[in-house]
Amino acid sequence: MQKTAFHQFVCVCVCVCVCVCVCVCVCVCVCVCVCVCVCVFPLVAALQRQVFDFLGYQWAPILANFLHIVAIILGMFGTVQFRSRYLIFYAVWLVMWVGWNSFIICFYLEVGHLSQDRDFLMTFNTSLHRSWWMEHGPGCLVTPVLDSHLAPDDHHVITVSGCLLDYQYIEVLSSALQVLLALFGFVYACYVSKVFQDDEDSFDFIGGFDSYGYQPPQKSSHLQLQPLYT
Repeated sequence: MQKTAFHQFVCVCVCVCVCVCVCVCVCVCVCVCVCVCVCVFPLVAALQRQVFDFLGYQWAPILANFLHIVAIILGMFGTVQFRSRYLIFYAVWLVMWVGWNSFIICFYLEVGHLSQDRDFLMTFNTSLHRSWWMEHGPGCLVTPVLDSHLAPDDHHVITVSGCLLDYQYIEVLSSALQVLLALFGFVYACYVSKVFQDDEDSFDFIGGFDSYGYQPPQKSSHLQLQPLYT
């Protein structure tokens, strides 16, 4: 009877351990899948934004978008490879990304002393190009102004009318979407990195793959001669 009770106790302990391990694995897999999805959506949005910024010769956003794409790829790599340091870097970058998009929102809304007619910050003051959406917005009708002496030789003056939504509001909505995605990404990156760090700490507590208790015998480099009696 005692052996039977002991066997039942061992079986219960084994079942509990297996259930705990399965739950931990499921939680980690769910966190990884969710974090990958959280990284994929910002990557698609960043690539879409990069294309339109290239079409509008917006060099400052192009550089920022490129750095953001690199950070997203590093975040996805850290998620798949269970590297918490990459996720921490991704979370730190998202803070700066939110600041950059907040600046873009303030720039196009002309908050404070910012002015689109005076400051060409998006092109590093190298050209007079504006956002691609200025001429290609929904419902916009572009009319060139002939015989105008206001533009340089390599530019032309146009008038845009009939837009259902002005280009500055399109840029503001795009930046607001980036801020929203960045906030979700920041929360999930912090959470998943914390989960990875807890798993690493528990693994190190168990012992990991290092065999500290076993030390191979050391071979002596000197031979000890003993007399042979016959």
